[in-house]
Amino acid sequence: MAHATHTTYPTIIKRLNRASGHLRSIVGMIEEERACVDIAQQLQAVAKAIANAKRALINDHIDHCLIHAEEGAGPQHAIEEFRAISIYW
Repeated sequence: MAHATHTTYPTIIKRLNRASGHLRSIVGMIEEERACVDIAQQLQAVAKAIANAKRALINDHIDHCLIHAEEGAGPQHAIEEFRAISIYW
């Protein structure tokens, strides 16, 4: 089965790259012994960015994979894939 084009991937990549850069700056904050509350706030922002990226990925999966399940491996396979990517949601 050929995979559908995932038009949201570039947006997801941008979000993750931004979160990655932000995470590197948090490491710097820790090394500089900045206030714990400031570090915790920044960690929360990174966690939210990653959660938003995962949400976008799951929505993309629903739009491109689950809807087209009957064209390929079938609905049961699509349901198993969805469970696998959403297990820690």
